[in-house]
Amino acid sequence: MRSSRIVEGLERTPHRALLSGSGMPRSELGKPLIGIASSFTDLIAGHVGMRDLERYAEKGVHAGGGYPFLFGVPGICDGIAMGHRGMHYSLPSRELIADLVESVAEAHALDGLVLLTNCDKITPGMLMAAARLDVPCIVVTAGPMLSGRLKRRRLDFVHDTFEAVGRFERGEIDREELSACESEACPGCGSCQGLFTANTMACLTEALGMSLTDCGTTLAVMAKKRHLAFASGQRIVDLVREGLTPRRILTPGAFDNAIRLDLALGGSSNTVLHLLAIAREAGVALRQERFDELSRETPQLCHLRPSGEHFMEDLDAAGGVKAVLHRLSDRLAEAPSVNGLSVAEIARAVTWVDDEVVRPVTSPVRPEGGIAVLSGSLAPDGAIVKQSGVGASMMVFQGSARCFDSEELAMAAIMAGEIRSGTVVVIRYEGPRGGPGMREMLAPTAAIVGMGLGESVALVTDGRFSGGTRGPCIGHVSPEAAAGGPIALVRDGDPISLDIPARRLDLRVEAEELERRRAEWAVPAPKVRVGWLSRYARLVTSANTGAVLDG
Repeated sequence: MRSSRIVEGLERTPHRALLSGSGMPRSELGKPLIGIASSFTDLIAGHVGMRDLERYAEKGVHAGGGYPFLFGVPGICDGIAMGHRGMHYSLPSRELIADLVESVAEAHALDGLVLLTNCDKITPGMLMAAARLDVPCIVVTAGPMLSGRLKRRRLDFVHDTFEAVGRFERGEIDREELSACESEACPGCGSCQGLFTANTMACLTEALGMSLTDCGTTLAVMAKKRHLAFASGQRIVDLVREGLTPRRILTPGAFDNAIRLDLALGGSSNTVLHLLAIAREAGVALRQERFDELSRETPQLCHLRPSGEHFMEDLDAAGGVKAVLHRLSDRLAEAPSVNGLSVAEIARAVTWVDDEVVRPVTSPVRPEGGIAVLSGSLAPDGAIVKQSGVGASMMVFQGSARCFDSEELAMAAIMAGEIRSGTVVVIRYEGPRGGPGMREMLAPTAAIVGMGLGESVALVTDGRFSGGTRGPCIGHVSPEAAAGGPIALVRDGDPISLDIPARRLDLRVEAEELERRRAEWAVPAPKVRVGWLSRYARLVTSANTGAVLDG
């Protein structure tokens, strides 16, 4: 075992002494040493319930014949970081999390890892570490939050806080209702209730084969989540003994399975960034275009919030991830999983699915998957749209550009009522390098929807969107403005055309005029010159490659 490096031999006497000082009995030496990487924090609603899960994972490791060591991993709440300079740190934290898990696991020669996670960048960061380390790992996602309640209406965080701000500004709701939404939208622990990034990634982790069946949708408040944490603790010891490591699980077929699930669910567009990054660590050559290839042949079967009316609690009651995979079972690869069965075998074994929440393939929500990859003169290296959140009337659209060089400037104009129907809001210099950190644009997109412009205004950015975003919002525009992409050359009034069925995003300006503008364009000065973000901006790659650190 890897841990023999620190527990065996005469020269390891000091190491054993320190383990003894940590409380480890000598009788436990020789058992698999299992790290429990916990992202518990009081700062994130999705993570405040993890103390219980830590205990149950520890109990499971002991029951399985291993010895557990708990260590901490930081987490950032995207909802709290949203709309201010804090969001610059969200995507970069994914890289830090992967590096920290790698550092602790290698420095202490751990034999296996239980990765306890939940929210947006933490889950992909831990999966990146698992793929990079290639030591036995199992992921426990802490689970979704219950829906809020206001009288007889169910609430979710995005619709009833971010979008409620726009409805208040429009005069659709009064301050009393806005205050009630604020108080009731998040009734307790768990990841936000819709198919936002946290819950999408939890579901995809199960489809990748890296967590136990039902882990992706089981609610944070349920005893079943404790049972899953316990079973995961037991199972990781078996994985160590079997030598089943992440790179044997994270095969090309596993990524196809996860992408198909994402498309069938209508999940977050952030998953494109994250799956590309995880695949890179696993040594799998995954291209952004693969999402579109599979989208063309994978129907959207679920209609969850933010674009639909079902919640994660509904998906869980309908059979969860395995139920959606069951609908797609004839298209799944026979990829292994931490369960000991292939993902396809688990899907085929399902005997009941709620047809209302998880539609049959013969009567889908949409004939194509939830994500589309666009290209064109405005995005030569691609752009991403969550087409599951776009209304039929906006699938093809042309409008006049209104350009902003930061999210704050755009948000001020939207809230001041300056954006009119027929506008394409362009927010640039918010990409991985230019942001830096590729901030999510949930505040402006939610405000546009809340103010009743979701069917007449599009938004295009080299930044990205929350999983809670809906409407004709195109992100990940590559190359980004800071790298001299065409989005840097757009001017107010320029016609921009969007054609999602044709997968096109075009700037309708003559080539000669664009060349003249390019000759006048200069590389902008870095927004951040010191600290972690300055280093990140120098090293990060483009969104179409997963916004990973190069070199």
